[in-house]
Amino acid sequence: MLNRKAQNYTDWNVQSVFKRSDRNKYAYRVVLIFGDGTKQTKLCSGFATKKEAEEARKITIGELVNGTYVMDDNVKVKDFLEYWLEYDIRKRAQSHNTYMTYSNIVKKHIIPFLGNKKLTVVNKGDVHRLYKDRAACSKYIARLVKTVMNVSFRYAVRCRLIPVNPAEGINLPKTVEAKPYHTLNIDTAKTLDMEQILKLLEASRDTPIHMQVLFNVLMGLRRQEINAVKYSDVDYIHRTLSVERQLGKKLNRSPNGADENPTTKSELPLKTSSSRRELPIPDYVFEAILKERKTYEKNRSRRRQEFLDADFICCSSYGKPRSRDFHWKHYKKLLRDTGLPDIRWHDLRSTYCTLLLKQDFSPKAVSKLMGHAKELITMDVYGDNANIIPEEIPELLSYMEEVMPEKNGEKDLENETRDTLIDIEGFLAQGGQG
Repeated sequence: MLNRKAQNYTDWNVQSVFKRSDRNKYAYRVVLIFGDGTKQTKLCSGFATKKEAEEARKITIGELVNGTYVMDDNVKVKDFLEYWLEYDIRKRAQSHNTYMTYSNIVKKHIIPFLGNKKLTVVNKGDVHRLYKDRAACSKYIARLVKTVMNVSFRYAVRCRLIPVNPAEGINLPKTVEAKPYHTLNIDTAKTLDMEQILKLLEASRDTPIHMQVLFNVLMGLRRQEINAVKYSDVDYIHRTLSVERQLGKKLNRSPNGADENPTTKSELPLKTSSSRRELPIPDYVFEAILKERKTYEKNRSRRRQEFLDADFICCSSYGKPRSRDFHWKHYKKLLRDTGLPDIRWHDLRSTYCTLLLKQDFSPKAVSKLMGHAKELITMDVYGDNANIIPEEIPELLSYMEEVMPEKNGEKDLENETRDTLIDIEGFLAQGGQG
């Protein structure tokens, strides 16, 4: 296990150079003093001349003054990264999925390449070769590796395990195009048009995922947000929905801790602070919520003993919330039965975004409705705006107009979204040392 105490000294003393009688070499000692009064001594030896030892001693004093001195220079990359995952990322990751993303990148892509090297000898060339190797495997993986290397090695610098970050300023190979962090690219070839949406809505009426489909394609909620929506989140007077939570797998914060509750139905905080939002509910969805509420009350009344009265809108006949992948087989069957394109569930959320953008709605307003903080949303094809929403669908058209803020309020919206920016690398990089 990595000994962090050796790096958390509060005072120090570098003793004078002396000649070792046993080896006929020159040496000096570094004494670190900790907050609890204990001390730890490191012998720096092997110098052929006294002058050489004196020069090394001056360098050591400079590093101690600057806070860059490394006491333990035998830590391997593997040991450091495993420590970082358990004592830093596990404490600060927003969700189990975020933690597992970092863990998989570390264990499958970085440790096999650099794991046996000493942390203090990793250089920019090593980092460049790692990026080149992973880019040949996958551009997506290469980007994640770069993020993890930067975040983890910054942490190593803060912990005084290395004097400088060797990953700083190292770019991915030119074969990996630079991807701005706050840009969401919408591929309209993987979204539905209005006629296809209406076909999907109608076909889903008699399936267990009807409400999930509505929340996705007509309100743009994420999958885990949909499963967490409760009747208490609905303002029946103003017809708005407050997005307050998500369902997922709870992350055990104890280092090396096993999952206390492996279920994917735990109530968790939202992805970011900007994910908490209030959305207008279109009439089509509002009526469906009222109808679903009647079914909920009926099931609660006839199953008093077994019913879980947790208030979830998307639930079984026993009141239990839907699991993470419950929708999958029903959704795929819907696409086959209706002859619709075989797009991902997440592409329905992109469809909602596309409908708004194709009606010339402000990208900043759309970002806010989607739960992004300051995301620049772009589309590959805008198409013919005039024919996206037919005139015979006035209900949906009025809804689209309703969610669009007034033009003169766009500047205020821009300022508001700017203040709520949180991205994954920034969040993890700016946290404490654990």
